[in-house]
Amino acid sequence: MSEQDSNWKYADYIVTESDSIQKARAQSLELGIEPISPAMGAQAAVIAATTAATNIVEIGTGSGLSGLWLLSPSQRSVLTTIDSEAEHQGYARQTFADARIAPNRVRHITGRSLDVLTRMNENSYDIVFVDADPTQVIENVEHGLRLARTGGTVLVPHALWKGKVADPAQRDDVTSAFRTLVQEIASSSAVVSALSPVGDGLLQITKLA
Repeated sequence: MSEQDSNWKYADYIVTESDSIQKARAQSLELGIEPISPAMGAQAAVIAATTAATNIVEIGTGSGLSGLWLLSPSQRSVLTTIDSEAEHQGYARQTFADARIAPNRVRHITGRSLDVLTRMNENSYDIVFVDADPTQVIENVEHGLRLARTGGTVLVPHALWKGKVADPAQRDDVTSAFRTLVQEIASSSAVVSALSPVGDGLLQITKLA
């Protein structure tokens, strides 16, 4: 095992996940949904805490795993979570109920993200978490930046896409989309960004004035 692989494994190992998060992780795997790594979830929670995020949008509900991490720092935070699969929303509702998240803290929307996001308020959200159809990641991030307030942050997990983005020989559509996104964000003067290697990459994009 390389030193880098050891560091990644250790970063996940030291994270303590609640019983609710562990259960949601198992549910994700049963549903065939690739969950965010423990270190990635912890990092998202740190960002939510440090920005005092109270108004959060999640694109891609899954089993509710990432939603639990995003809501964990504050009892005042509210999550709007979007997924095209009604089944996923059902499992997530149970996840939040089991974690004793008050129903008024989570708004579930079933529908295609590109249809739903166009109807949401601009410049209104502290965090937008983009983890839906990877073939639409660029479009979803564009919407996310529109929805984020000045100083708000768009988080994009899986930004290194299974380790392929760093390899120029990998040119499938999804890898190319993530690579294009990372490169365009890095060169944009409208945001400040960082690409963390936790999990398979967490792209952090904060919107400037």
